Order: sequence, then C-alpha cells, then structure tokens
Amino acid sequence: MFAEIITIGDEILIGQVIDTNSAFIAKELNKIGVLVYQITSVQDDRQHILNALSEAKSRAQIVIVTGGLGPTKDDITKEVFCEFFEDKLVRDKSVLQHIEHYFEGVIAAPISEINRQQAMVPAKATVLHNANGTAPGMWMQSDGVAFVSLPGVPFEMKALIVGQVIPKIVKEFKRPYIIHKTLVTYGMGESALAEKIEDWEDNLPSFIKLAYLPNLGKVRLRLSAKGEDRQMLVDAMEAQIAKLQLLIGDILYGTEDEETVEEQVAKSFTAKRMTLATAESCTGGKIAEQITALPGASAYYKGTVVSYATETKINVLNVPKTLIDKHSVVSAEVAKAMALNVKTMMNADFAVATTGNAGPTKGDSDAEVGTVYIAIATPKEVIVEKFVFGKQRFRIVQKAVNKAFELILKEISKI
Repeated sequence: MFAEIITIGDEILIGQVIDTNSAFIAKELNKIGVLVYQITSVQDDRQHILNALSEAKSRAQIVIVTGGLGPTKDDITKEVFCEFFEDKLVRDKSVLQHIEHYFEGVIAAPISEINRQQAMVPAKATVLHNANGTAPGMWMQSDGVAFVSLPGVPFEMKALIVGQVIPKIVKEFKRPYIIHKTLVTYGMGESALAEKIEDWEDNLPSFIKLAYLPNLGKVRLRLSAKGEDRQMLVDAMEAQIAKLQLLIGDILYGTEDEETVEEQVAKSFTAKRMTLATAESCTGGKIAEQITALPGASAYYKGTVVSYATETKINVLNVPKTLIDKHSVVSAEVAKAMALNVKTMMNADFAVATTGNAGPTKGDSDAEVGTVYIAIATPKEVIVEKFVFGKQRFRIVQKAVNKAFELILKEISKI
C-alpha cells in the first residue's frame, strides 16, 4: 500500500524552511505498513497543486498534504481542494467555535474576520479537529483514494497525524506488516563491510531487504521485512540477525532502535559506577555535547576541558611545553598527556582526549590535515590510536567523535 506526501509552500522551495514534516509523516506511516512512494514539494500555486494532487492520485491510496491552510491570501489549499473535488467551501460551526475560544483563551487577542475565514472548509470534507491551532485538518476521498490536508506547523501536524490520521488509516485500510531493524557498526567502511557479509546478503529471503547507511566512521545496516504474517517476519528477521552477528560481532554496537552508542556508554559507566572525563582539542567539545544531551549524564560524567589552543593545553591541562615542542601538538604523546592529566584533574576512572588537525590549514602542527590522535586513559593503561579522516573539516571532526565513542565503549566493556 502506497502513500504520497505533498508539501506546499514557496518557503520550502527556496530553502528558507527545511521540510521536517515529510520525514515525520513517513516514519509514522511506515509503522503501520504504509510505504511512501513519493514526496513532492510544490509552490503556493493553484495549477501546481492541482497537478500534484492528480499525479499522486494515480499512484497512491493515501495522499497527505501539509501547508497552505493559513488565513492569508497566499494560503490556497482549501480553495484548490474544492476545485479538485468539485466542491464548495462552507462555514463549519464547530471549527468557528474552536477558533473563537482559541483566540480568547490561548492567543488572548481580538479575533478578526480573516481569522474566522479559517472555519471555511470543503462541504464534502471530514473535519479533523486541530486542538493546537486554528487551521483544521481535512479528510476527503475520491475513487478510493484518501486525501488528507494538514496545517504545516510541525507540532500541529504531528498531533493530528498521531491522534487522528493514523488511527483513521488503520481503521479504513487493510495494510501489510512492515518491520525494520537497524544495526549499527563502527570501524569498518561500507565497501569492506559489504564484502564481508556478501554471502549472507545474497541468501536473504526475498521478503527481507538490506540497505547500507554509511555515516562518518559508522555504517548502519537497515533490514526491512514486509508481509502479511507479522510473527513470521519477526522470526525470520531474528534468525537473519543471529547469522549476521556471527560475521560482524566484533564491530556491531547494538541496534539503533534500541540504544545509540552514546546510550550504551552511559549505561555501561552507570552500571559499573565508573566515571569519565574528556579533554578535547580538534573535536571542540562535541564529545561532551553528545554525552550531556542524554539525561542522567551527571551520574558518570565529570566534565571536559576544551583545550583548543596550544597554550590551553599547556596552562590548563599541564601538558609540558617541552613535550609539545619535541613531538608536535598533534601527536600520540600529547594525546596521552591530555588524557592522563584530565583524568587526574577531574578524579575520573576513564578519560578520552582528542588532538588533531581538522584544517583547512595546519595551524600549530606539521601534521597533515585529517590527522587525529585519540587517547583513552583507563584505570590500568593509556591507549592511543592515530587516524587519518580525509580533508573535509566537518567530516574529520564528526568521524573523530564517532571513533572516540567507539573506543570508549570498547574499553569500558573490558571492565
């Protein structure tokens, strides 16, 4: 069963607004066995919208439209819907009452006639009550195809999708089951990984598909199964994952729908009642940012020193200047000193340190752009590894962050 998503608004097409609505809708539809066939963005233009509706109708059983429901003259979705369905606008009393109460109780501002116009809806539409705004959702049908029009404001759209649209689709359409499992691997590139699991991939059942999702030092493997018997899909998926684990267990760090690597690090440190500190140079505090984005990080995380400048490494982290002069600021020796010193400074059980050259120039070091050293100080030893992460600054930094989490998890798992 297929759906199409149409987003309306010039602001999307000129890059002023990023279309996050489609991603959310697609995920929610996928959960109930509806595949999104196409996502289309169109201008606030009558003919463009009519063409998009007509084309979507020829391909999908469900068409979800967001945007163009505001009170201003450029918001023409309702008028175009009326033209498409050979319908007319009528005033909906319940919508008008909601708008008046919303202005009185939430907005606390006088209501104008232009706002009251939002109570006008196509006569054939089933109104979807929007408790979070003034633009109602609408459900209309034509030749067995459901057309759903929703406001473009994300939190309004999300509430309508989850609370009304998805339940109505489940009630009115028979759908297959679709299940996904995404496994996260670190430390092996996409091509090398594909070669390693080639025989396994070639022998997957026809109803299970594999997709490679590479991302800066990690590769996600998404398995998707589709069919009428959910338990059969679940059993087959588990059996294939068990086979895959035998092949790549050394680089497999769990499933994305269960725990991220940051969550696994947090879980391991908390369970073992051990603590972590960080000293970041080229990663600029991004390791600390990802750690502290999770609630409860204070249970194990002591803090960080972002020693971006060479003098900060010397004056704050107490890395000897002679060491830097001898080996360069981007070196295994400096990374080791950073990790040991921040571990002592913060009285932590573990510490991770990064120093590298993210470019575009070499800065205080002669190391080539892309060179990164990562040190992990454990209760017993210090491990330092050198990496070369290419030439693009953003990718160098994020690869270093991902690799740091991989190494931290590897070392805490030994305890």
